[in-house]
Amino acid sequence: MGCEVVSVQPTPNPNALKFMLDGPIAGQPMSFLYAEQAKDHPLATKLFAVPGVTSLLLLGDFITVNKDPAARWESIQAKVREILKNS
Repeated sequence: MGCEVVSVQPTPNPNALKFMLDGPIAGQPMSFLYAEQAKDHPLATKLFAVPGVTSLLLLGDFITVNKDPAARWESIQAKVREILKNS
């Protein structure tokens, strides 16, 4: 059973977006600064597989996704939504 993204919010960092979810994703902060840190977390591993994703923060009912400055949000957002819905 996945999570629906109810809204996507900008952050002060143009390379980070906050994905608000319809339910909790993590009870305590989980920060992954690079893909190797996520190797034992199935959802984070899937999110790091999205081209351009550089780091993640999971907490409560949101995930903050950081991207490479050269990557475009349009393709990243669609893939993140799909992963969250199907995970």
